[in-house]
Amino acid sequence: MKHVKKLVSILLAMVMVFSMSVSVFAATNNNSGSITIKDAKEGHTYNAYQILVLESYDTGAGAYTYKANLPWESWLKTQIQYVAIDAQGYVTWVKGADPAAFAQAALAYAKGNNIQPAATKTADSTTVAFTGLNLGYYLIDTTMGTLCSLDTTTPDVEMYEKNEQPPVKKEVKEDSTGNWGEENTAEIGDTVEFRTTITAKAGAEGYVLHDVMTAGLTLNPDSIKIDGLTKGQDAYTGDYHVVTTGLNDGCTFEVVFHQSYLERITKDTDIVVTYSAVVNESALIYDDANTNKTKLEFGEDSSDETTWDETKTYTYKVDVVKTDGDNKVLDGAQFKLYDAKTGGNEIALVEVSDGVYRLAKDGESGVAYITTVNGQLEIKGFDANTNYYLEETKAPDGYNKLAERVEIAVKENNLEASISNSVWQSGGVHVVNKTGDLLPSTGGMGTTLFYVIGVVLVAGAAVLLIVRKRTDSRK
Repeated sequence: MKHVKKLVSILLAMVMVFSMSVSVFAATNNNSGSITIKDAKEGHTYNAYQILVLESYDTGAGAYTYKANLPWESWLKTQIQYVAIDAQGYVTWVKGADPAAFAQAALAYAKGNNIQPAATKTADSTTVAFTGLNLGYYLIDTTMGTLCSLDTTTPDVEMYEKNEQPPVKKEVKEDSTGNWGEENTAEIGDTVEFRTTITAKAGAEGYVLHDVMTAGLTLNPDSIKIDGLTKGQDAYTGDYHVVTTGLNDGCTFEVVFHQSYLERITKDTDIVVTYSAVVNESALIYDDANTNKTKLEFGEDSSDETTWDETKTYTYKVDVVKTDGDNKVLDGAQFKLYDAKTGGNEIALVEVSDGVYRLAKDGESGVAYITTVNGQLEIKGFDANTNYYLEETKAPDGYNKLAERVEIAVKENNLEASISNSVWQSGGVHVVNKTGDLLPSTGGMGTTLFYVIGVVLVAGAAVLLIVRKRTDSRK
């Protein structure tokens, strides 16, 4: 009986040990693990890579034993900044190591060495569930191009897809203040500076920046640069390369970021792209804007994209109206434009059509002078923050030339003139020429009297001569 009791005691002890071990031990090949991804984005594919095998664990004690999953073993042995592997093959985390950096390095290794995921699913709703997984330490990758998560199945785990698009901010510099914003003003021929800031995310993939300029802006291709990165000539050199020709998507240029650079991004990182363009003769005139817009393609195969972000560059025209003192329009005046009230430099102007001129670009000589048509001039291409001065070099016939230059400034009431029946009504820069009446004569009859007396004397002399001849003939 004593032996029976002892045997029962031993069996009970074994049952207790076994029952306790169930709570702290998990078989790695029982396909009992699951990963559920919340807030997934429909249409995107999620890959689950098992990096480590979970041999056993005790969640209450916070104790876990990992070993390398065979396809990852050789690589893990080189990642001494992240993990340590002992003589028995157990893997432990290096204190203070960056898990995001480890995840990015692991993802690069998987893609570069054709490591197949343990499971793959494309989201058809906002939840993606992987079931029947071996227990272990998993890396989840998504075609969104942002790292989803690293976690351990014990046996179930939930992860959250942040669905974060990399933010893209487009700005233009206002030269009068040096400030960056969404709008600026410039004149034809000015060089305008732009910058685009991409906040890149860990796990970045397939970044391609697209930029579109309207016809009034001419890109300076050599100006495109990214501080801190190396510009390559193609996809095989440097951190990025620029494409400005052969584009069939309507873009002015594209910046292609190389995956070798993107893989080095382990936390939110601002990538600042700067470049410039010249305002040209095709520039739209206010209140139309010359736009520059940018978007970013990202994700696996650049399959997703941000919305366009846009800046607006404005340039202005000024109407000039030439009239007499009664506001009737006058033709025949000739002008030149200067950058100062007196002295200064002449501003070259190019004729667009009769009575319409624009500021010249670098290298253009412009016309000798500008002249009114139906009493009007239109000058295009002004910056809102620049004043010029119009000098009259020839007045209309019969009118006095202006004594000083007239200011040409971009102001709301200067932009558009109103004329009706050849009479100025309002608006524009109004320039008036004055004239006088025929000057009165002075000094009485002047020389006229001498002419009259002379004629009388000549006539009298002739009569006297005739009379005298007749008298002599009678004798």
